[in-house]
Amino acid sequence: MMKNKWWQEAVVYQVYPRSFQDTDGDGMGDIPGIIQRLPYLKKLGIDVIWLSPVYKSPNADNGYDISDYQAIQPAFGSMADIKKLFKAAHELNLKIMMDLVVNHTSDEHAWFQQSRQSKDNPYRDFYIWRDPVDGHEPNNWASDFGGRAWAFDEQTGQYYLHIFSKKQPDLNWENPKLRQAIYDMMNWWLEQGVDGFRMDVINLISKDMQFPDDPSVDFGKHSSSMEMVANGPRVHEFLREMNEKVLSQADIITVGETPGVTPADAIKYTGFDAHELQMVFQFEHTVIDDSKDGLGKWSDERFDLVDLKRVLSKWQVSLDGKAWNSLYWNNHDRPRVVSRFGDERPAYRELSAKMLATVLHFMQGTPYIYQGEEIGMTNIAYDDINEYQDIDTLNAYQDLVVNQKIVSPEKMMTYVYHSSRDNARTPMQWDTSAQAGFTTGKPWLKINKNYPQINVANAVDDSNSIFYYYQRLIKLRHELSIMTTGHYELLAADDADVYIYKRTTADEELLVIANFTDKKLQREFDLPVGSTQVISNYVDDTGHTLRPYEAKVYRYDK
Repeated sequence: MMKNKWWQEAVVYQVYPRSFQDTDGDGMGDIPGIIQRLPYLKKLGIDVIWLSPVYKSPNADNGYDISDYQAIQPAFGSMADIKKLFKAAHELNLKIMMDLVVNHTSDEHAWFQQSRQSKDNPYRDFYIWRDPVDGHEPNNWASDFGGRAWAFDEQTGQYYLHIFSKKQPDLNWENPKLRQAIYDMMNWWLEQGVDGFRMDVINLISKDMQFPDDPSVDFGKHSSSMEMVANGPRVHEFLREMNEKVLSQADIITVGETPGVTPADAIKYTGFDAHELQMVFQFEHTVIDDSKDGLGKWSDERFDLVDLKRVLSKWQVSLDGKAWNSLYWNNHDRPRVVSRFGDERPAYRELSAKMLATVLHFMQGTPYIYQGEEIGMTNIAYDDINEYQDIDTLNAYQDLVVNQKIVSPEKMMTYVYHSSRDNARTPMQWDTSAQAGFTTGKPWLKINKNYPQINVANAVDDSNSIFYYYQRLIKLRHELSIMTTGHYELLAADDADVYIYKRTTADEELLVIANFTDKKLQREFDLPVGSTQVISNYVDDTGHTLRPYEAKVYRYDK
């Protein structure tokens, strides 16, 4: 492997702007709010801020339906505000990575408004239009948000493809004019001062233009044809072109969201000589607790640690020396990690949050922290489905409970508590004041009732808090090169309660030990003479006795 790049030693913090900090009292976070909180992020020690979309949008999918790539959503601020953010962040030596959504746009984007005017409109081929087949959709593909992936347009008598909401028509990357328009837009953002891109579902941009039927579709359940669309025939060609025309022109950070990839796929996207992307987000570890009844993520299953270790270890070993991992537990689309893989009960929340952080941050790859993770924010459980805002949650409830009646309302709510995207989207909990210091108005999404206990002010005042533990982990990553370069080796793969792995270089080793239970356990492990403890979530060391959710890391020479 070549000399480390800066992004291999960096730690990224994801900001979901709508839920981070409101400054104008409208109940929605904004760009001035992010600027206000930059000193907090600097104190944490992170290197890069990833901004979820701040572009102009009708918000059918919380900003992932963009109506103008070169304008800011008015509720978030203005172009002047985003330039102020870039400048203020750069003065603190923080970089900004923008979310880039180029698989689809909003149906309110000017391109689509033109495209649907007539079949011979110059923008018609910016999107994927097809004639009906025997009076119905061109094929049987299912949208990832429920229902069919084709919408009929009365004006021109054709269907357009939408892998997500019908308000999110898919772009036609086969069209070189469309591709050039996207590259021009990306270069424009680089000129404004952005330091990289996180690319939404980027491995969906190339479709099989023959549009074969999906043999796995079952509209009696919550189906999705995502797998049929992922990793299409020309995707690598398109990304190499993007790299040549945009990404290679600046020293930036890039990560692609890539559902349905294997390690072999990831190496094609991110291999050190691939000339495409630097990292991908894969989702194998985030689906290990999916429904056993074929309902996808709509489940309340508890994960199996052996499965989790197998998946994470596969990615660590497969990419070692060939490509680069992204490391994450949660994001704006995933449940809160301490509720999902840890233990949110008051006696164990902080211990298990620190344990999970330890396991992740000592792996090889670039760690991503989702806002609130560093203070141990938990999932939300609203009493009424109508209190949820997430389109995916509401569509699934309508589909599975109301329309098909295959899940009871009570059972579906347990699935929602476990899996809804709104678990991650509740406003950031800053302090004990009204609305957790997030807003002086009514928040767009109700704040978690536990904010008086779980908030930034409490965390910063407590030297033993999760916040300072994350700060130490980030500092260690910047100081210990073995955390970046060391090879990974899983130990005790079949242990259902404890995760143990090594990181090794020619000269030294790290031993990482984590108890994933609320029980006191005994485990044997050999430590050479001269070993030192690097970090632990307990103040003392009881050797081979592992206390509930105990995590500790030892370092020693080989």
